[in-house]
Amino acid sequence: MSFIRPRLRALIAGIAACGLLALAGHGRAQAEALLLIEASTGKVLHAENATFPWYPASITKVMTAYATLRAVKEKKITLDTMLTMSKNAVAQQPVKMGFKVGTTMTVDNALKMIMVRSANDVSVAIAEGVGGSIEGFADIMNANARRLGMSQTHFVNPNGLPSEGHVSSARDLGILARALIREFPEYDYYWNISAIRHGNRIMRNYNSLIDRYPGTDGMKTGFICASGYNMVASATRNGRRLIAVVLGSYSGLVRAQKAAQLLERGFASGGLTWLTPSLGTVDALAPIDAQPPNLREEMCGGHRRKPPSEDNQEEDVVADAAASGEAASGQAFMLSSLKPANGKFVLGPPVETAAPVVVFTGPTNQPDAIAVTSPPTPKKKPATKSAKPAAGKAAKPAAGKSAKPAAKKPVADKPAAAKPKVSSADQ
Repeated sequence: MSFIRPRLRALIAGIAACGLLALAGHGRAQAEALLLIEASTGKVLHAENATFPWYPASITKVMTAYATLRAVKEKKITLDTMLTMSKNAVAQQPVKMGFKVGTTMTVDNALKMIMVRSANDVSVAIAEGVGGSIEGFADIMNANARRLGMSQTHFVNPNGLPSEGHVSSARDLGILARALIREFPEYDYYWNISAIRHGNRIMRNYNSLIDRYPGTDGMKTGFICASGYNMVASATRNGRRLIAVVLGSYSGLVRAQKAAQLLERGFASGGLTWLTPSLGTVDALAPIDAQPPNLREEMCGGHRRKPPSEDNQEEDVVADAAASGEAASGQAFMLSSLKPANGKFVLGPPVETAAPVVVFTGPTNQPDAIAVTSPPTPKKKPATKSAKPAAGKAAKPAAGKSAKPAAKKPVADKPAAAKPKVSSADQ
């Protein structure tokens, strides 16, 4: 039996190599990376193209949070340390809080804003406050990456906007997520907030698994045209925590379904992972030396019915697939293919389990006035003779429907290039 294991490993390596060859050609069927690991042991439960370089997009902010919390742990700063919005920070696009130059906030509030709203402007304020500059903070990020064994990763900025040389992989992002969970259990709260409220603005987490997939407790999404829709998600059931990484999905909805499906399969195994071939631990996965795929044309090209954004819905995916002739080949990953054997979707309907967390500018002991602004009270329409409510059934405002930030319409995209470029579609 001893000769079987080497042959099995060779077979698995051969299959993976075939997939990577297809990925190198940027074929849509293979242009995706998937990874599922156990948080406690780092054991790999599933891997597809997990060691292929990829643009991390806003998942970069997981390292921004990690580097910031390391600075707190090392007593270089505190959660009450004040950060200031510079001209450089305010100029960041497109997803942002929109604060004016000179606005201040605590590190605590800044972390909540980048993990929920994915605010690119606040990420730069963190970088400048912790590292002195974007370049200085990038050095801190890269030093942490090296220490953690993220050998395929190099950071250029704190927010993940397109920049030459800003790259990672599913393997490395799995390592990072695991380190964040293990080193900072007391701060687990930051990557498990379903929504934040600033004044009258309510901003929901782009991680749609929160409040929709049982046990979800993290962590971050990301999107730029070159990377496609990315996600690192974590969930816990019966004391067992799993981490799923999905890179290069066609929409936010497909990204969430893919992550939920990976987690569901992992939990369904009940820990009996000896039934499948051993893939080792995440840090032992062998990196691939290649250029990351650039998915700009298929993600942000003119074939899409609507400009891509974090809010793409199921009907957009279906319509795009039909328009581009990809439905037959499964390129758009129709939701019907993401159902488990029982015929039900892995993700349930949104269930609001907690009120939005209030964030504010200014110091903790003297927050700016907008921080204490009450949410608007729904106005009830006066009863009329022609339309009276039924007896005993008073009209109530719809529950669970909070205001969402207005989506900005992207401008026309540029043709695909060899390296990622910033466009208004990039998050």
